[in-house]
Amino acid sequence: MADPRGFLKYRERELPANRPVAVRLRDFRDTHEHRDAASPFLREQASRCMDCGIPFCNQGCPLGNLIPDWNDLVRTGHWADAIERLHATNNFPEFTGRVCPAPCEDACVLGINQPPVTIKNFEVEIIDEAFRRGLVLPQVPQRFTGKTVAVVGSGPAGLAAAQQLSRVGHTVAVYERDDELGGLLRYGIPDFKLEKEHIDRRIEQMRAEGTVFRTGVEVGRDVSWSQMRDRYDAIVIASGATEPRDLALPGRELGGVHYAMEYLVRANRESAGVGVADPISAEGKHVIVIGGGDTGSDCIGTALRQGAASVTNLAIGKRLPDERPAHEPWPTTPRLFEVSSSHEEGGEREFLASTVAYIGDDDGNVRALRVATTEYLPDGRRVPTAGTERDLPADLVLIAMGFTGPETKTQAGQLDLPLTQRRTFARNDEYRTQVPGVFVAGDAGRGQSLIVWAIAEGRAAAASVDEYLRGATELPVPVAASTASLRA
Repeated sequence: MADPRGFLKYRERELPANRPVAVRLRDFRDTHEHRDAASPFLREQASRCMDCGIPFCNQGCPLGNLIPDWNDLVRTGHWADAIERLHATNNFPEFTGRVCPAPCEDACVLGINQPPVTIKNFEVEIIDEAFRRGLVLPQVPQRFTGKTVAVVGSGPAGLAAAQQLSRVGHTVAVYERDDELGGLLRYGIPDFKLEKEHIDRRIEQMRAEGTVFRTGVEVGRDVSWSQMRDRYDAIVIASGATEPRDLALPGRELGGVHYAMEYLVRANRESAGVGVADPISAEGKHVIVIGGGDTGSDCIGTALRQGAASVTNLAIGKRLPDERPAHEPWPTTPRLFEVSSSHEEGGEREFLASTVAYIGDDDGNVRALRVATTEYLPDGRRVPTAGTERDLPADLVLIAMGFTGPETKTQAGQLDLPLTQRRTFARNDEYRTQVPGVFVAGDAGRGQSLIVWAIAEGRAAAASVDEYLRGATELPVPVAASTASLRA
């Protein structure tokens, strides 16, 4: 059991320090420093977990992670048992521990009157120590079923589904249209948040388990969906929600105005040493990032590392509160003002900033962004306030306003898949579409969401596929993803 007085002895929440800003801006390596497993720091912080009678952290996590279990195993130094508990619910803790916003910590009971337990940090430390100790081994199936499954998309949902299905003996092939595996984990998230060695070593494990990967193949173009249905007994569509949300205002056609992913993908490919025919660089430029989420933060950190002259982050809404507001009580996830590692590195943040137009020069390139103060109307709409317009210098404008849904043209046309009102692929609570043998997992069916939801849905969809192919399944299903995935 947990240390019953740990949360009283170690009241302060502490995380490993980040590398100094002046140092980390010189490269794209991981922003964070990590403590040695033998350090008393980890055990002290793990002692703060109270092993609650009702662990709300489990419910806050869509995967249902056994958080109190592996917190206490970190405290007592039982690393082999800790990774066993962690892997029981989460295929890829090295991903979630680095890029998940940690709804589990918002639900931590200690958070009622103290800073919550550093759950996310333990997740990273457990998996990294497990790899160092050689505890992460391939789980090769004892027998093969003779059934074949295609997984379209190699993001977290697709990889989770593929690993689960391979481990029960199905022959699984993952199709990825990019030249490397990982989806947005690979080229959408910068190395300073997720170094790609974490993807590569997990892919190596999956290959040893029998999963086959086919890169550079776009299903619907290079191979038709009808050919895929003829070739495989089941198909899992896990292609993500990659259609960017536009900000179509006067001057949108100007040079230097890009979607965030146009910029990040090129920057990440360059960081990986992959040639880019049409690079987008922030060096020496005044950069404006529209959108205050994680993608916008990634753009800020990337632009600063490229040597931008200035970086300004615009948010249309008000500045969020620093502490949990009364109308978002524990254990709900509050909307709070966040300062990411990229925000710490530089740049300016402006709130209540409504973009009015992109202003160009004589050569057809953007030179400024016209903004106005946001006004909240009684019906909830947010509009520019007349007479408050001003121009901000801008040589590069990045639109980081999220995504509207999956790319649907070939699936809707060749498979006749209906769409929901949110323009995602329609499916039932078992992740089945109206097309026999075709399933949808992750953002392609859920819409833009968290990586932890993608993994949870990948695991749940794998169980549904296994049951479809064999009539029953022993694969575990995350409770949150079993019935609430379409309604959450």
